[in-house]
Amino acid sequence: MPRVMLILPTETYRATAFLHAAEELGLQVVVASNEAPTLAALMEGRVLTLDLRRPAESAERAADFASRWPVDAVVGVDEGSVLTAATVAERLRTPSRNPVQSVAATRDKRLLRQRLTENGLPQPRFAALDVHAGAADIDSAISVTGLPCVIKPVDLAASRGVIRADDRTAAGAAVVRVASLLREICADGSVSPLLVESYVDGVEVALEGLVHQGVLEVIAIFDKPDPLAGPFFEETIYVTPSRLDDPAQVAVISAARDAVTALGLQHGPVHAEVRMADSVPIVIEVAARSIGGLCSQIIRVECDDAPGETRSLENVILREACGLELGAMHMVDRACGVFMLPISAAGILRGIGGANLAESIPGITGVTLSIPVGQPVVPLPEGDRYLGFIFARGDSPEPVESALREAQALLDVDIREMPPGGIEPPSTG
Repeated sequence: MPRVMLILPTETYRATAFLHAAEELGLQVVVASNEAPTLAALMEGRVLTLDLRRPAESAERAADFASRWPVDAVVGVDEGSVLTAATVAERLRTPSRNPVQSVAATRDKRLLRQRLTENGLPQPRFAALDVHAGAADIDSAISVTGLPCVIKPVDLAASRGVIRADDRTAAGAAVVRVASLLREICADGSVSPLLVESYVDGVEVALEGLVHQGVLEVIAIFDKPDPLAGPFFEETIYVTPSRLDDPAQVAVISAARDAVTALGLQHGPVHAEVRMADSVPIVIEVAARSIGGLCSQIIRVECDDAPGETRSLENVILREACGLELGAMHMVDRACGVFMLPISAAGILRGIGGANLAESIPGITGVTLSIPVGQPVVPLPEGDRYLGFIFARGDSPEPVESALREAQALLDVDIREMPPGGIEPPSTG
């Protein structure tokens, strides 16, 4: 069977699902990560340590590895690994790969906007902005985008660092806040720039798909029933199938396919965010990866090559990457959804109660809590994690959404204020 290199950042949510899918398919797996596992010395030919911040260097290390243990496919499992994966795949000349410059354009929102604009796709007005921008630079950007506008980093995901500003004062404050976040997380001192975009009012949906030989096949369109109007853009509920009317769904799919073509993506998963401005689909984001967090657990597909067989999203991604048989895909469930549990305040997570009650709600298929008790938590726009995920299935979108909301209301989240110095005092109980 093929040998696949999975590029798995140590902090990713996605490792278990991809490793399980690879085992299910009988694939030989090489785990490439930014930290070596404890037993790496006993796993020769199965692990590789890469610096994901240096794709070119990682590609040379992977080439040296592949000279001893040939690799047939390379898959980056999340936003932080896709550019390294594309660079490694290009160096190894694996059959199913994306052009590096295409993936780079999904990782830099300035390049994304330029590519889509060059190809005539409707776009928010946009202007690049340095993190050290002064008042004149901010005024110049706003003169292009107008108000309200959205300030965002060019290379973060999951709405991290994304802020809506309704006036000039708010825009200046947002630039300062996002720049501060970037300085904090950029350990090597190379702080990425910002992008200012005109705010697009309208319903937002997410599209999940798989590209094969340059053609995007749509797996699902997810509604986001909670409004995403700012000032921050915290996603909560995803539900599919979409309740947009047929013409709107056709328009969303057409816009996503046009974006894939404009970017030059050839293979692998795509996760796109589209807003409907009246009847016009506006592409907000395109990522060369699958849906984030643990949300892929709700996606179960049946393929024409194996009627009656249920496959995970990770299964079909690995099949496409390895050139295994894969027919047209159809969602197995009539309706499904996920609630991404938000962090309401900064502090120390002391507990989450009510999970058993939440799981007892008809339609709920699971509640997964993803942050251990005792850990510090930070809300958006600085935060980058969810407290956990609630999953649901049903016969139609409405009861799925209702079940998710009812289950979430039963959870009792206890977040305590961060003590001075950020150190939790010892328990006296």
